[in-house]
Amino acid sequence: MEDPRSSHTPTPTPPLPFSAPTPPPEPSTNHSQLEPSEAHDRGNEQSPLLGECREESKSSIYLFLLTVSMGGLQLAWSVELSNGSPYLLGLALVWIAGPLSGTLVQPYVGLKSDQFRSRFGRRRPFMVGGALATTLSFLVLAWAREIVSCVLSIFGMAPDSHVAAKTAIILAVTMIYILDFSINVVQAAIRAFIVDNAPQHQQDSANAWASRLSGVGNIVGYLFGYTNLPKYLWFFGNTQFKVLSIIACVALFLTLSVSCLSIQEADSRRGDIIRESGSVSGFFKDLIRSVRKLPPQVRKVCLVQLAAWIGWFPFLFYITTYVGEIYVDPIFKKNPHLPSEDIDRTWEHATRIGTFSLLIFSLTTFAASVFLPLMVAQQTSPEQKLVKSKLGRVFSLEIPWLTLRRTWMLSHILFFILTWLTFAVSSVPGATVLVAFIGIPWAVTNWAPFALIAAEISREPNGGEAGPGNSPSQTGVVLGIHNVAIAAPQVIATLVSSAIFKALQKPRGSPGDDSVAWVLRFGGLAALVAALLTTQVEKS
Repeated sequence: MEDPRSSHTPTPTPPLPFSAPTPPPEPSTNHSQLEPSEAHDRGNEQSPLLGECREESKSSIYLFLLTVSMGGLQLAWSVELSNGSPYLLGLALVWIAGPLSGTLVQPYVGLKSDQFRSRFGRRRPFMVGGALATTLSFLVLAWAREIVSCVLSIFGMAPDSHVAAKTAIILAVTMIYILDFSINVVQAAIRAFIVDNAPQHQQDSANAWASRLSGVGNIVGYLFGYTNLPKYLWFFGNTQFKVLSIIACVALFLTLSVSCLSIQEADSRRGDIIRESGSVSGFFKDLIRSVRKLPPQVRKVCLVQLAAWIGWFPFLFYITTYVGEIYVDPIFKKNPHLPSEDIDRTWEHATRIGTFSLLIFSLTTFAASVFLPLMVAQQTSPEQKLVKSKLGRVFSLEIPWLTLRRTWMLSHILFFILTWLTFAVSSVPGATVLVAFIGIPWAVTNWAPFALIAAEISREPNGGEAGPGNSPSQTGVVLGIHNVAIAAPQVIATLVSSAIFKALQKPRGSPGDDSVAWVLRFGGLAALVAALLTTQVEKS
């Protein structure tokens, strides 16, 4: 059995109009989300990537159809991270696939989709193309042994030979990279698709819907992962991963189809001719140019993300092991000389208990993603403000002082407190409750920064879409740069976590191993830094 510390848990981690569009009124700045001292500064702020507009509000059904593909994407992510790569994580080539794809693929796809000209729009071709590559890599990864055995049998080689085993590993590693890259293509395109097609004053609502549907995808993924699927869906395959792969592919295509067919993208062939960066050096030059032109608010959000995700990666990688260590500790104390087979069986059961805590975590995340957006002071159109003034706040959960920025800052502080409460937790139920509460800041992490950045991007004329006389859309490349701020900290978090394990980790099967708890506490300190940096967001 593999070392449970290598267990990679799921990130658990982004029109056919419903009413006829009306000509946009003259631009005006919406300060409803800002604190009084910030609104004055915000009105004077200028950026080469931003403009301002005021658009007609969209219905909840529209926002659901726009963001439903995030649910299918999250289900695919959870299947890959929880089932596709754990048995390969011991290979040094595999652990770097995540940060590498997030750092390179999303900015590249963002830039290319901004420049893409097609009657189908900018984002949908990348969404569909990425989904096709995701499906192919999922299926090849799930049936890697059978494919290798079939090919080698043509040359008269035994399927259980050493060459067959090595070839299967090489094929699986290759597919993990293709899968990581293709899922990042889909994610980059979906996130930009949401920003492009949601009104500026509803960007926080659209991203809240994306967070909710991601939560649904997580819950479904955990429930399927917890079920003995081959027993009920034997016709899809004889292993859990094979069945999950097919379910993930079907869910991804169904949800993408709903979004692509329901939301009509603008024809990107209209408007100014866009200079494309054909070479690799051209791509990096364009990327550096875009980084220099980033709006100040987006820069500050990215800086917060650099610190925040140094904290989140240890949690996402090792929380199952943390709960498992609490479970096995009293067993190892009572039985200090367990044979290796019994240690493996004990850890196997501990991993299942840790997975159950993640199911509770995903339920809490979903609940928080539903209710927190209702409590945060929302950006509203003038028409909505008039309705609110007539109805009053009798039926409203909104807290006027709780801006999106403050919510994000408080979530970092809550994460810090919860990780340091590990000193007081010594039982599995207590650890499960602790993990469940961390679902609250995780829900905010999946919503707030994307909403803040999306609101900035959508202040461009035409909601971020390039048109005649307008500068090209920067949605994709800005979101790609933001994803670099999320993916790059994984390397730092991994190096620091490795140093902590080297200093504190005890031999396998020994009681009193508190190394994972210290890794989580390190993540909490990073979250505290993120909270301090968040105070600078929305201030020019």
